[in-house]
Order: sequence, then C-alpha cells, then structure tokens
Amino acid sequence: MSKLNGGIIGPDNVPTGAFGSASGVWSLSDVTNYKKQGTWPVVLTGHQVANSCRFNSGSSDTLSRTFGTSTSQKIFTWSLWYKKTKNATNMYIFENTGNTSLQGSFVIGNNDKIVVYDQTNGSLVETTAVYRDPSAWYHIVMRLDTTQSTASDRVRIYINNVQQSLGGTQPSQNTDYPVLSCSGSEGSIGKYHNNSAFLDGYLCEVVFCDGQSLAPTSFGETDSVTNNWVPKDVSGLTFGTNGFYLDFKDSSALGNDAAGSNNFTANNLTSIDQSVDTCTNNFITMNPNNATLGSVTLSEGNLKASLNGNYQVFGTINLTSGKWYWEQKIEGSDLFVSVADGNRATEDTGTGLLNRDYAWAYRSDGVKQHDNATASYGNSFTTNDIIGVALDMDNGFIYFSKNGTFQNNGDPTSGSTGTGAAYSGLNTDAAAPNGLTPCLGQYSGDQITSWNFGSPSYTISSGNTDSSGMGNFEYAVPSGYYSICTRNLNLIG
Repeated sequence: MSKLNGGIIGPDNVPTGAFGSASGVWSLSDVTNYKKQGTWPVVLTGHQVANSCRFNSGSSDTLSRTFGTSTSQKIFTWSLWYKKTKNATNMYIFENTGNTSLQGSFVIGNNDKIVVYDQTNGSLVETTAVYRDPSAWYHIVMRLDTTQSTASDRVRIYINNVQQSLGGTQPSQNTDYPVLSCSGSEGSIGKYHNNSAFLDGYLCEVVFCDGQSLAPTSFGETDSVTNNWVPKDVSGLTFGTNGFYLDFKDSSALGNDAAGSNNFTANNLTSIDQSVDTCTNNFITMNPNNATLGSVTLSEGNLKASLNGNYQVFGTINLTSGKWYWEQKIEGSDLFVSVADGNRATEDTGTGLLNRDYAWAYRSDGVKQHDNATASYGNSFTTNDIIGVALDMDNGFIYFSKNGTFQNNGDPTSGSTGTGAAYSGLNTDAAAPNGLTPCLGQYSGDQITSWNFGSPSYTISSGNTDSSGMGNFEYAVPSGYYSICTRNLNLIG
C-alpha cells in the first residue's frame, strides 16, 4: 500500500511520474490529480467510525433497556458524538424513564445548551455556551462524580475536549444520582418519560462507563495532521455493570452493545436509520438555519423537507470545486430541483428562488429556470421520480437526470465540453461568489421531497457508490463524481 501524508492509503499499483511517487509517499496534489483520472479506493488509518444512528422525533425513535444494579450510583461517564438537526427544542439524550419518582436526565435544552438534571434532588447544571450548528459533529462528555469535595468537579461537561463553563446548581456531595441508579428501571435514549421531547439528530460512538469518571482523552484525541479532535478506539475501556458501547454497526439491531450484553431495544428505528454520516465522515444535510422564513419543515436527519408556500431551504456545504453527485426523491409535484449560493439565502425578498440570479433549477414541468428566465430542457417529473444531480464545479456545468437518464442527452463525464449540460459557467458566475449548494423550492402548492447524499432516509432498490467507493445511491454515479462528505472534500473539494 502507498501512503499519503495524514494517513490515507491508496493502492500499490499506482502510477509514478506525472501523478505518482516512486517512494510510495503521496502529496495531496498527487492524490487530487490521480483521483481525477478515475476511481481512488481510499482507506483511512486511525479509528474510523462506520455508522451512526439517525433519530427522527416525528416517528418517536428511541432505544430502551431495563438496567440492573449499578457499579456506582455516584460515579459514571457518558461519551457520545452528536450531530444536531433541530434548535430551540428540548430533546432528551437519556433519561431514567421507568420510575417517575426517581428521575435523572441528560438533555439538549430548548435554549440549545447541554443540561444535566436530577429532578429527585433538585440539581440542574447546564453549559453557559449554546450549540446550534447543524453541520457539525459535537463530541459531548458528561463526567459525574459526586464524591468530589469541590462542587464544580461533581458534574463536568466537555465539548470537543474543552471543559465547559457551567451554570445552575451542582449536586450535593455523595448524592446518589438517579441516572441508571434504579435497578430494574427502564432507561431510554431519545425521549422524556412521558413520551415527549424526542431526540432529533445523529448519534455515534455512544459510550457509558458505569463506576468511572473519565476524561475526554479516554474517548478521543487530537489528530496530529489536522489538529482536529477525533474519536479513538474505546474497546479497551472497562464499562462496568451497566456500561455499554453502541457502535450502530448492525442495521438489524441498532441497540446492540458492542462491549458486552447490555443491549437496547430499538423502538421505531429500522435499518434505514443506520447512517454512514459520522464524526469521521461528515455528510452534507439541509440547513434549518438558512431556510427562508415560512413553512419549511425538516425531518429525517434534515434529509426530508415539507414546504408550504413560496419558500426554500439550502444545504450545509457550499461547493467551489470538484465534481459532485446526489439524488432527490420527489414526493409531490410542482417542485424544482436546484443549486444556489446558500450564503445569499437571506436576500430572498419573497419573489421566490426561481427569480433569483444565484439559483439554477430544473422544474417538474421539464423546464429549466434561472434568474426568472425559462427554457425547455427535459422531461417532466412527479411523485416517486428520483432526480439525480451531477455538479461539475471544475468546469462550471450542471446536469440533471430523471430515474437514471440524464436529460438533454447530457454527459457529465464530458469535461470542458459540457455535452448536454443544463447550465454552464456556474464556477465563474459573479452571482455565486461563495460556491453552490443543493437547495429546494417550489413554484406551486405544498410539497415534500427527500435527498440522498449517500445515506438515504428512504428505501432504495439498488446500491451504487461514488468514485471513491462511498455512498449508497439508486442510480449509477457518473465516473469521476463524488458524494458530498468531508472525506471526499478533504481530497478533491
């Protein structure tokens, strides 16, 4: 195997000279050039997280189990990676739901703070900082040890290895904390005990260590190349009587304990809720923070949108270079599939995205539209059709397919020729100085649609990967095109 600085491994039979290195050590530019020639089977060193679990509050997704006697009722540690999809909403990461007289919980508050609550003893601590970024994975460690003589050391919360300033009231010394302290009681990941405040978002690498107060360095480390905080292998930890490690690798049993037998029961979670969007490979989603004001409802990990009126929503990543592919399932009519400069979303004046100079669209009646100018383009589309989008930001072209057939005889692999492209010049247009992102709007009616950026929230009948072997798409991905995720962006974006 040949190695790129930073731990990326490629095949042994790589070319030398123009793109390759006889020494077997590649620079990033070497890899970028080689990837543009064809498939690059990327394998990463270090601890890579394969799967997350996607929780959707609208379908009451939870994990639950009945716990035995704890190793300790005074000392434990939670560690998990969380990608948020909804703000200003109470969402329970965990609560002891089986005994309403002995309640303890770990919560994302409606003030967007991280909250640890002991209802029984009246203790509540919360971060003074707020967390509202739907494009980021946060590593959250909650470390509890009520035996500490210093009050501020009894509940400690860390975000990405940074200890947080906390407000509220710390528990009294030697308090038995009710989280997992009640033998024979049910504990739930993802809801409040009265079946409300369901969790929205993605969880991965969920660890509970019963009887130990552990620092974030037990679960993560600083990457020596990127200086980012990243997860590390936790299989060597001691988890305690009620401890567990949820890695979400078994799509048929998402509550399996990878560290032992403390398995959870999955409630309303199915194999489609297993995602490849993780803390080591972060995928684009739609952004609730830049949805224009109005009736735009996001669900299913911000991969599904319902629009009521002339509104729109944009992706979390703007693309300035590279070749990218995604699919969009139509769940109504009178929609348009488009790209736009998401950083200009606040400029909308109510006239609709189709009339803006920073958006390029393919409408459900087969017409293309940009800056209020229309032209014939392709076939019409309707409910259950899947529209593929191939965005070539290196050459400035965009192509649309309907159920696997690119419209207007488009050929996304034609490079600078742009054969059959819907639009050209997207990489140099002054109206989109920040690059382009997937977006959605409508020109009539109330509509619903779902995106597949490589980890679909809806069932597909086939499976196709991108040019780096990533993603799961209904139709074949054009050669040289990639799913929009950080692993690909770091190499070619």
